[in-house]
Amino acid sequence: MKPLTPAIKQYLQIKSQYPDSILFFRMGDFYEMFFEDARVGSKELDIALTSRNKGQQGGVPLCGIPYHAAEAYISKLLQKGYKVAICEQVEDPKLAKGIVKREVIRVLTPGLSIDSLHLGKGENNFLMAFSVEGEVFGLAFLDISTGEFKTCQISGFEPFMNEVFRNEPKEILTFKGFQQHPCFERFKRAYDKGLINYLDDARYGDLHSLTKIKEQFQSNGEMSIRMAPLAALAAEMALAYARENEKTALHHIQHLTFYQVQDFMAIDETTKRNLELTQSLFGQGKKDSLFWVLDETMTAMGSRKLREWLNYPLMDAKEISQRLEGVSELKEKKIERKDLRESLKDIQDIERLTSRIYLGHANARDLIGLKRSLTNLPGLKTFLLSYDAPLIRGVSSGMEDFNDLHGLLESSIVEDPPLTIREGGIIKSNYNKELDELRAISKEGKGWILQLEAEERKKTGIASLKIRYNQVFGYYIEVTRSNLQIVPDRYIRKQTLVNGERFITPELKEFETKVLGAEEEICQLEYRIFEEVRKRVSEATPRLLRTASAIALIDVLSSLAEVADRCGYTRPIVDEGSSVIIQDGRHPVIERMTLQERFVPNDTRINPDEHQILIITGPNMAGKSTYLRQVALIVLMAQIGSFVPAGEAQIGAVDRIFTRIGASDNIIMGQSTFMVEMMETARILNQATSRSLLILDEIGRGTSTFDGLSIAWAVVEYLHDQPSLRPKTLFATHYHELTELALTKERVKNYNVAVSEWNNEIIFLRKIVEGGTNRSYGIQVARLAGIPQKVIDRAKEILLTLEKGEFDAMGMPKLARTKNAGGKPKLPAQLSLFVQPDPIRSDLKRMQVERLTPLEALHILDELKKKAEKEE
Repeated sequence: MKPLTPAIKQYLQIKSQYPDSILFFRMGDFYEMFFEDARVGSKELDIALTSRNKGQQGGVPLCGIPYHAAEAYISKLLQKGYKVAICEQVEDPKLAKGIVKREVIRVLTPGLSIDSLHLGKGENNFLMAFSVEGEVFGLAFLDISTGEFKTCQISGFEPFMNEVFRNEPKEILTFKGFQQHPCFERFKRAYDKGLINYLDDARYGDLHSLTKIKEQFQSNGEMSIRMAPLAALAAEMALAYARENEKTALHHIQHLTFYQVQDFMAIDETTKRNLELTQSLFGQGKKDSLFWVLDETMTAMGSRKLREWLNYPLMDAKEISQRLEGVSELKEKKIERKDLRESLKDIQDIERLTSRIYLGHANARDLIGLKRSLTNLPGLKTFLLSYDAPLIRGVSSGMEDFNDLHGLLESSIVEDPPLTIREGGIIKSNYNKELDELRAISKEGKGWILQLEAEERKKTGIASLKIRYNQVFGYYIEVTRSNLQIVPDRYIRKQTLVNGERFITPELKEFETKVLGAEEEICQLEYRIFEEVRKRVSEATPRLLRTASAIALIDVLSSLAEVADRCGYTRPIVDEGSSVIIQDGRHPVIERMTLQERFVPNDTRINPDEHQILIITGPNMAGKSTYLRQVALIVLMAQIGSFVPAGEAQIGAVDRIFTRIGASDNIIMGQSTFMVEMMETARILNQATSRSLLILDEIGRGTSTFDGLSIAWAVVEYLHDQPSLRPKTLFATHYHELTELALTKERVKNYNVAVSEWNNEIIFLRKIVEGGTNRSYGIQVARLAGIPQKVIDRAKEILLTLEKGEFDAMGMPKLARTKNAGGKPKLPAQLSLFVQPDPIRSDLKRMQVERLTPLEALHILDELKKKAEKEE
């Protein structure tokens, strides 16, 4: 094996300090990767894998990328969960003695990215750190791309995981000791979306001193320590990790917010998914989600703020009312709102621009983006002063004009700068005297070349003589072969070509030294000036971030007002009461879709005292699930401060929305569909409170009919009978037997989705009406789905048999017997259906005889006679 070169030895020494990162090793104009990093990089980036000493024993695997295109490649690796350590040449190779000195200047990780290629426009990019003692968790979420930093302390594993999924961190940080915690395996199975880093437990004592938090936030940090030591420790972990990888202080992070989860409506992962708050259930994207409906924001900052509101609905009725008042005034003042939104349109992501500027990663185009954004602020502030809502006026009073920064950027940076910042062309004329003088030399030099070329043609008599330049030979005089015999003796031969020769003169060489030196100095001086401008802008970081936050708030309010105006939403009343009363409620997402039929609004009245549990029956496809979801979405929209799709709405703020919808399994965790259903139901029964809203759809359908009905019945009884519970519950079911509960449980009420039958077909009316139903119309739905007519006809025969109770001695329906090829009776292997109760008996049980008039009694008797004749 050949001995390692000095460069490879240097690489291995630096790589040993960053074993969990792919090392981008700068060599000239390329970042190169070696050994295992090269194999990974080649595969993940789809670039060629080669080697040093190719074809020889002991060759070193190698791949590389151009340094100027590195951002796109780095983004790919971060999206796939890798870390990237950027190792730069930190001395001029021309001045280096021996191997060029190199150092890692920055480590990029999925949770610490600030580059636009890797970041979602309308979402945060959180690094999450957590510490744990027993069942108590401290969590911190840091987004260095925006400066947002928040922390909380939670008891219990499930609330902890709910907070994880609510914030969707791209990277997680904790101590190695957590791997011995009883919750570790559950955590690993539940969270499989991003990179998890484990800090050495030996760092616990150092981090527990909270040095970084005390330095960065002083009194704010002390408050976190007193209120929640585990939360403070998590914040220290996140901040220390970010500083170590960024290799710089992070003073653009101005505030550490300590929040308590009980101040917000709790939303677990299941509810977030089932209600499709930020992603559609099937498309896995923004389209067809509630976020898609409400996001008419004009800025990336506003879009992020709206997503945050959806994830954290408020509980405080006064705070909700403040938001609603702002939305209301913006909705009513249509012309002013249009002007305001127009002024928001050209404002770029000031939060992320400011962070990149402060951290020294911004280029000249970022500064121009900031300048153009600042141009709109005076007009925006003027628009806001015309509003009376306290929330809007409070925002406008805290917004600055930034005339100083705008003036600086207007005078210093050219309007359309190049992407690079080290090759000149970014600083305006008349901004720096020294730079103007160097540019004059360079400009005069070009004129001097043209003049010299004309003079030499005249002196030599060679009309085709040209003075040219390339990076290898510098400036030279080029003469064709046919004119070589008249070249003067003062010309010094430089290079011989096929069709001529190249020459230099002492005069031309002296000029080259002067001009090329000026051009190189111009690039260096422009870079220094750019850094000075960037530093001056970074000094305004606290002011810029405050203004960015104000813009985000106004953007969200105006977006909600725009949607409310366009879609005919109404202002809800949100109070501390316990009722949910909705008149003509609509599903906000479905009504925005292109439908073949008109969306039918529905009313809702539910409270713990009289209408606590609504049993909703009706056919498949009739709209039960849509109705359940729309009630939950209207409640949630009201509590973020949005107008709602309804004629009227009065919402008693709920502390949590639980959902049990649909059928799904979890193969990875070894859980069947029914097990998942039962686990979700158990969580609801154990965690719901009197202020919760429960959305339960088809509980018990994953097992045999008798088992499922028994469980569903017992669940309804439990929710009704527990005096300390009584959550508001919408319970959709195909078990028509559950409607009998309304006879014995005073707060259980029956509703059904109305249908109409015509010519043996069903028409879905989509209207929720009072009363139960004893038909599912499943066979009709099967026919609509395209089941063969022969199967449909046979299903009707079996259904008729079951309804008449015609069973044989073995408990099998007589008409369900089939014949095999030999003509012998063959019984089905399994039948999960069971005998329905006598409909006439059921009708009689429901009847309140003492309230009937003689005419009504005769009418009912006639109907019962007709039913009896049908069953003969």
